[in-house]
Amino acid sequence: MARYLGPTTKIARKFGDPIFGADRAFEKKNYPPGQHGQMKKRRKKSEYGIQLLEKQKAKYTYGLLEKQFANTFKKAVRQKGITGEILLQLLEARLDNVVYRLGIAPTRRAARQLVGHRHITVNGQVVNIPSYTLRPGDIVGVREKSRSLEAIVDSLASRSSGYPWLEWDNTEQKGKFLNFPERDLIPENIKEQLIVELYSK
Repeated sequence: MARYLGPTTKIARKFGDPIFGADRAFEKKNYPPGQHGQMKKRRKKSEYGIQLLEKQKAKYTYGLLEKQFANTFKKAVRQKGITGEILLQLLEARLDNVVYRLGIAPTRRAARQLVGHRHITVNGQVVNIPSYTLRPGDIVGVREKSRSLEAIVDSLASRSSGYPWLEWDNTEQKGKFLNFPERDLIPENIKEQLIVELYSK
């Protein structure tokens, strides 16, 4: 399997940002990984290196492979508007990401697993494709047979406040994708313009 399944803290340290969420191990060692840690003198990165790192950061954050990410970028280019912002909006509209944002799963990786194992519905129909792109007005819910799953119950019990572009009904265990979020509402620390510049070369 090509998807990265290794330690997430190591990747977070590489980017200097807890991209997978709260991480105690990252807080203790928030410097790049490696034998010499903080002591190692690192060469100044080239413009290309900085852009590439930003793309990798976005890929790891949303859990996409290279081809998936490139296809999402091509889709963003074809739409009217600011390409970088549209790219992030398309990533935010992925089903696995919305399941995570709604609080049904504690991480995107867990959300992807729930979708793949057929625990999630879209507009009443089971959808097991994590990359499924939602449209404004779509209803994302937990399959009735899956509502008692310990992982889902625990995640919903500890869910924090929601996001302006999502609506959640705890009684029905359903959420509504209201619209594509504006860039300033997306909390991810990604410099999308660097990604656009990288693909423009």
